[in-house]
Amino acid sequence: MVISSPLHHETVFSLEVIRSTASELVRQNRLDRQQPIYTLCQFIPARQWLAVERELEMHDYLLRDHIIDLMNCEAWDFQDPDGCA
Repeated sequence: MVISSPLHHETVFSLEVIRSTASELVRQNRLDRQQPIYTLCQFIPARQWLAVERELEMHDYLLRDHIIDLMNCEAWDFQDPDGCA
């Protein structure tokens, strides 16, 4: 969920929003799982990127980490319906 902070007048991105954004961009073939996380900045307005960086840092992600590190397990045809076998 994207939350507006009344104290700082900036948008705060939750880790879940960042993860879902990354997953959606990968599904659309706009990003590759092996690209670094900082490539997400192409799809997030510059004025909001600092909030994304802060959220990632709080969860020990580095901008050079791969996008796949952000993504939850994915469902494959041979796995269970929950996506994790």
